[in-house]
Amino acid sequence: MRIDRRQLLTLAGAGGVGLTASIAGVSAAPVLADPKHQTDPFTLGVASGDPQADGVVLWTRLAPEPLVADGLGGMSRHVVPVRWEVAEDSRFRHVVKHGVERATPELGHSVHAEVHGLRADREYYFRFRTGNAVSPVGRTRTAPSVLSRPREVNFAFVSCSNYPTGYFTAYRHLAAEDLDLVLHLGDYIYEGPAAGALGRPHLPAAEIFSLADYRVRHAQYKTDADLQLAHARFPWAVTWDDHEVENNYADEISEDAAQDPASFVRRRAAAYQAYYEHMPLRRSQVPRGADMRIYRRLRYGRLAEFNLLDGRQDRSDQTTDPVSLDDPSRSMLGAEQERWLVDGLSHSAGTWNIVAQQTVIAKADRDPGPGEILPNDNWNGYEPARQRLFDAVARRRIDNMVVVTGDAHCGMVAELKTNFDDPASRTVGVEFLGTSITSGGDGAPMDTRGAEWLASNPHMKFYDARRGYVRVTATNDTLRTDYRAIPAVTTPDAPVSTIASFVVEDGRPGVHTEPA
Repeated sequence: MRIDRRQLLTLAGAGGVGLTASIAGVSAAPVLADPKHQTDPFTLGVASGDPQADGVVLWTRLAPEPLVADGLGGMSRHVVPVRWEVAEDSRFRHVVKHGVERATPELGHSVHAEVHGLRADREYYFRFRTGNAVSPVGRTRTAPSVLSRPREVNFAFVSCSNYPTGYFTAYRHLAAEDLDLVLHLGDYIYEGPAAGALGRPHLPAAEIFSLADYRVRHAQYKTDADLQLAHARFPWAVTWDDHEVENNYADEISEDAAQDPASFVRRRAAAYQAYYEHMPLRRSQVPRGADMRIYRRLRYGRLAEFNLLDGRQDRSDQTTDPVSLDDPSRSMLGAEQERWLVDGLSHSAGTWNIVAQQTVIAKADRDPGPGEILPNDNWNGYEPARQRLFDAVARRRIDNMVVVTGDAHCGMVAELKTNFDDPASRTVGVEFLGTSITSGGDGAPMDTRGAEWLASNPHMKFYDARRGYVRVTATNDTLRTDYRAIPAVTTPDAPVSTIASFVVEDGRPGVHTEPA
């Protein structure tokens, strides 16, 4: 059963107008003009995100008791003024911008300050104040101006951080890199009840469904010191996958066929609101009930354009029926987002067209024989939609499409073909699949899936199932990826090393191995 879009706001129990007003500081709650905090309200740290040439989004959330079950973070139901400051130095001797946001109870006392008027391609420091409390200091960086040609851009991408299954050591190593941007490609939290064996059980202990539940779960992840450090070091651009709501959901359809459709829509609305409350996102992305525009584009001068996709909110339901799998009306992104992506790639002014998205897009056959064993939750279950995209890239002569992907808990590199069954067919791009931060446990250089993939898919050039992240350096001539892995996530303080490196050359489709 599919819920009519006009019913969403009613079923979700949260109207978009109310949340939009709340993020602007308008609330029915009384204002606490001069708060006196007995304990630190900045327990969840600070973050910045979605940098533009003249500014960035600054984030924090007031939560002196972040894990209390009611999801209120230990805050009273008052509006709290929060001052933000941006400076050119970490000691704030030269403050260049400042302002006040009103943290409202309707949005969990989260703060989203959209700063403008900064210089392009510059490093800045920021902090928050409320009453007698001062936040930790964060570092951020604006994007280059739209018409500039920067020498290089350095970014990393990550995904799949499951709190009970391992320590977030990879985030700590990520924070030590020299980066302009971090992309998070989904599964920032996990919705399940996993306890784990490391003394890091999920809170709440059960699977989460309500707004209070999702707030506590996000807050628990945000209390991790390594995650806080990575957020405080660089601006992030985030998108979601499934576990921010429910495993393998599709649009308004729950994985659990027995779940009442209206209940799932309410659950999705709660999950989307909590996600917004805990991420450095703009007011234009505030959810309207169970709808939230998460796909968007970031421009780094004429060097790179980042297209962040949403592969969950508007996708067709998964299927294993052979007839349905070939139905051209099925979509991974929805018709509107498909058009937006192709049009954006077609008119890109960037040398590198980065498509940041959730699930494996290369053909991923696990049958080494003449048959095929393909998953149905990633693009392999949406082959007509994938073919439309690749055909459009070929037809419109779009160069240098680089797809960065999460979800699969392994590293993989593949050349993207107009016909995967013909190795000689045109290469339209390269996919770099990044492994997980912790999901799946310690991992190993090779596993059964990796052996099957490499044996069955000649377009795949690399596989590794250890945990970590991918570091990328893009110049006007080349794009280099370094796969950074740690040997174990079940022991703290594991080291990081580069296990493989690859280069894509401007105007030359395909990927080349480089010495690590």
